Amino acid sequence: MYEVRFHGRGGQGAVTAASMLAAALLEEGKYAVSIPSFGFERRGAPVVSFLRCSNREIRQLTNIYTPDCLICVDPTLAKSVDIFSGLKVGGTLVQATHKSLEEVVIADSVGVVGLCDAVNIALEIFARPITNTVMLGAFARTTGMVSLDALKRSLENSDFRDAGLAENLLALERGYNETTVHRITRRAVA
Repeated sequence: MYEVRFHGRGGQGAVTAASMLAAALLEEGKYAVSIPSFGFERRGAPVVSFLRCSNREIRQLTNIYTPDCLICVDPTLAKSVDIFSGLKVGGTLVQATHKSLEEVVIADSVGVVGLCDAVNIALEIFARPITNTVMLGAFARTTGMVSLDALKRSLENSDFRDAGLAENLLALERGYNETTVHRITRRAVA
């Protein structure tokens, strides 16, 4: 089972992104379930959502505490939330940021990093910093877990099919094409 934890702020679409990713994975014949987490969220407050993916039926619908992958749709979030909590050793981070790899704080458990300047892409496309579809493209590029075509079909079959579909498809493509993927190798300390 592959587990993903989305970190964002209220209004950025982290919960919606998990649902769209689940639909795309289903489109490709995998089992997937998105699990929203609702509490005292409000616009701008830290939020989290979850996704499980497998080649077999999924019965576990709980929160994810030891994810294989983190998707952080807000570049400022790691300053106030421990997004790396529980990340499996060798795990993947897909981070919205304009910074280079050397400038990004990365936990020792991270093995793969996908960096995408999602906020600037979103501002150019939507004139608002809503990065969820950009980061889905970044996830596809970083992990290879889902194809860009399946994500596009997921969007075409979603609520975006009437309003904003063209912009969200462009956001997906740009997120995919403008993500840099880094493999992290750390020396063992004796």
